[in-house]
Amino acid sequence: MLAFLGAIICIIASVHPAGTAAPAAPAADNDSAAAALLPAADKGLGALHGPAEALASAGPRLPGGPPPPPLFSRFVCTPLSAECPATGSGTGPATGPGPEELLALRSAAAQLRRTALEQKERIRMDQETIRELTGKLSRCEGGLRTPPPAAAAAAAAAGLRAAPRPGTMGHPPAEPPAVRELEEAVRALQDRIDRIEQELPARTNGSAPTTPALARDNLHTKMEQLEEQLLSKILTLQKERQAASTDRSQQQHDIEKELNSLQNRVKELEHGPPGYSPPDAFKVTIPVQNNYMYARMKKTLPELYAFTICMWLKSKALAGLGTPFSYSVPSQANEIVLLEWGTNPLELLINDKVAQLPLNLKDKAWHHVCVAWTTRDGKWSAYQDGEQRGAGENLASWHAIKPQGVIILGQEQDTLGGRFDATQAFVGELAQFGVWDHMLAPAEILGLANCTSHLQGNVIQWDDQAVEVFGGASKGDFTACEEGRKA
Repeated sequence: MLAFLGAIICIIASVHPAGTAAPAAPAADNDSAAAALLPAADKGLGALHGPAEALASAGPRLPGGPPPPPLFSRFVCTPLSAECPATGSGTGPATGPGPEELLALRSAAAQLRRTALEQKERIRMDQETIRELTGKLSRCEGGLRTPPPAAAAAAAAAGLRAAPRPGTMGHPPAEPPAVRELEEAVRALQDRIDRIEQELPARTNGSAPTTPALARDNLHTKMEQLEEQLLSKILTLQKERQAASTDRSQQQHDIEKELNSLQNRVKELEHGPPGYSPPDAFKVTIPVQNNYMYARMKKTLPELYAFTICMWLKSKALAGLGTPFSYSVPSQANEIVLLEWGTNPLELLINDKVAQLPLNLKDKAWHHVCVAWTTRDGKWSAYQDGEQRGAGENLASWHAIKPQGVIILGQEQDTLGGRFDATQAFVGELAQFGVWDHMLAPAEILGLANCTSHLQGNVIQWDDQAVEVFGGASKGDFTACEEGRKA
């Protein structure tokens, strides 16, 4: 603005001359124009812009006067020799400005205007730099490492300030707004750095961790200890739950055993002792479809590579046959299962592999049923009343029947020895359940169905002492051939 005002003053002085006015001081830019209104000083421009070098001036001069010294603009890098034209002087007649002088003044005014715009843009860029530095300091306060010491910042701030320079009146010139803003920003940064240094704890040595780091380590240690305690509690609760489940199952088994013994004792008192004398002349009756009536074989199976399972059965179910028997091992609930569920056909499951059997056992009559299987090529065959009704292969080929399982009559096992489903329960009567470790010949199976053979299973035999009943299932006398013929 000072440069622009100086240019305007020069133009006014040249257009409206004063006949007796004193010669005006040289004015080329913002500082020289302002100096024209003040008394001349020996070191005015030198104090503001540095020592002036002796350069030849190519500009016009007043008639009879000394040549004006070359002036250096604070903003324009090239020297200007412009001066305010005067209308008269004490040594010669007054003359008016020529066209060349007016053109030179207009050019200088335009140059000064461009310089002012450039300086304004530079100030705006300095302000953006200050804002960026302020934002970085804010991030430092949010968790970065400790900033440099306050003494270094103060020294840096002191370095930004220029030493006061004498003006034309012997006083330091007014500093531009950009410099003042930078000084204020540096002071604000220094104050904030001092506050951060006061808040951060002093380090005991160069390798010692800070207090926040120690606090984080302690917090992590406590969290790990809590996790270990929680895991220990969970494992303890799981063990207690398993123990409680085992105790509950054992208690239920004992109660069912006592209940069955009481029921058998009541039947003996009401009807007298059982009418059968041979140990295999009995049947198991399951009168209601539920998930707690069943019979269990006390013996288990060894490892088998072939088998034949035969039994007499009489179904009383309205829909599917249910599950006459199932064999489960710890690693496989469906090791061997004979099952007819809902509208599905009768199926033989071995290690969860399925073969459908073309048997019809829903007429509520006694039927003799046998299923035979061998691991070689998974060959199987199914018999009803001594006659083969179906055969096939690739049923669990080369699979060995696992030992140490549980045999349940009347229920399908979802886990080893339990978790029955009422919709898959058998309703009716079973008898003469036997297991062989090989495939019986068709003639042997026919002799069992016609009661001409008394062949007993070499793995599982039908014996009163080997069968337990639970949940209300009962035992009764059974003469296989007589009841089979009646049916």
